[in-house]
Amino acid sequence: MSASKKSFFLFWCLTAALILALAAGCSRHRVPPPETPPQPKGAPKPYTVLGRTYQPLATAQGYSERGQASWYGPNFHGRRTSNGETYDMEAMTAAHKTLPLNTWVEVTNLKNGRIAKVRINDRGPFVDGRIIDLSKAAARELGVLGPGTAPVDVVALGFRKPGTGVAGRPAQYQPPASYEKGLFTVQVGAFTNEANARRLAASLSQKWPQVAVVRFDRGDAVFFRVRVGKLGMLTEAKDLQARLRSAGLAEAFAVAW
Repeated sequence: MSASKKSFFLFWCLTAALILALAAGCSRHRVPPPETPPQPKGAPKPYTVLGRTYQPLATAQGYSERGQASWYGPNFHGRRTSNGETYDMEAMTAAHKTLPLNTWVEVTNLKNGRIAKVRINDRGPFVDGRIIDLSKAAARELGVLGPGTAPVDVVALGFRKPGTGVAGRPAQYQPPASYEKGLFTVQVGAFTNEANARRLAASLSQKWPQVAVVRFDRGDAVFFRVRVGKLGMLTEAKDLQARLRSAGLAEAFAVAW
């Protein structure tokens, strides 16, 4: 081999070695992903289960609700959760209908005073009167495993800061923006036929204030939602929801406007 060819061959060998070394260095120093995904931006799309449409909320700060907790376990173990994870019934997680996914909440069993912190990674429970579905591990810690349900207080903590809550480091949470204050309404029905929605709205407007029909294009279908009221507080929307249900509108539920 000539001297010029040897020099050219040596140059490319050194270049290749340098590229491999840089690649190895990058792989060793790659930043690990956070324990939970970052807070999503904007309100997520609504979803429909058993004929009822739910509007997940983009924020959760100040969220506090009292109701019945239940739990789900073996029949769902290993299935995909709403945030894309695989459900592990021995992890401290839970399902909620509207709180932002990956929000941490503090759950207090009002019967025995036990407290547990769980992360919302799934949707549910789709049963009236129940506000949270606990994993088996969370239910065990709270003393809900045997009775199956229990009255609880649920308080939103926020999104856990990466690197906390592990290796002896106390958990720290980043609260999202206010959930209790905002613009709320109560949805009493959703129709694919606009005329049906208009008829219901006309009937309701004789007794209830601020009745509106809101068009929503889901992509595969267009719905006309009948909504009652425009309220500035979640508590006011929950009160209106209760009054509408008492008036025979069993499907009424509070949503963010």
